[in-house]
Amino acid sequence: MKIIKRGAEAILYLENDHLVKERIKKSYRLSQIDEKLRKFRTRKEAKLISRAKRCGVETPNIVSVDENNFKINMDFIDGNRLKEFFNETNEENKKKVAEELGKKVGLLHNHGIVHGDLTTSNMILKDNKIFFIDFGLGEFSRRIENQAVDLSVLKEAFKSTHFKHLNLLWENFIKGYKQTNDNFNKVLDTLNDIEKRGRYVKR
Repeated sequence: MKIIKRGAEAILYLENDHLVKERIKKSYRLSQIDEKLRKFRTRKEAKLISRAKRCGVETPNIVSVDENNFKINMDFIDGNRLKEFFNETNEENKKKVAEELGKKVGLLHNHGIVHGDLTTSNMILKDNKIFFIDFGLGEFSRRIENQAVDLSVLKEAFKSTHFKHLNLLWENFIKGYKQTNDNFNKVLDTLNDIEKRGRYVKR
């Protein structure tokens, strides 16, 4: 077993050439509640990953789900995180991949899926395809507010990790997003409201 990452909610490790995500016990929660939550979140994340794939978004293939042991066994995507790719590639590639990213996020939202943690650390580029990983904070939702918050998280990720390329990445992302989400106008208007509220709070 080779541990890839330890997070607050789960550990990721390689086992038999597959990636296993295992939700870990929280000692501060009552055992019965803890098990119920971990089982529910394991089941929900597996459903989100599978549903995303069915609507045309690349995600790891799920090999098996073990709800009783809080594990999702899936294909390991051995590619480049967009976090590194955007900081290293040329401008033309940035534009192309950012637009494709926008199309895929638009597809998710158009099918009622909110990722919940849209950062370039949770996207992997392999064979010219963008794979979305870690749906642990995701949910099934068609609420415009939730979709706008998804975009707000991504924009903040662009600001913090890819500040020098922020305008280029965001403009091309929105170009793609508008092509696949029927409600893009409402989402972008709500995103604007969220950003205004944020600026007001900071004063």
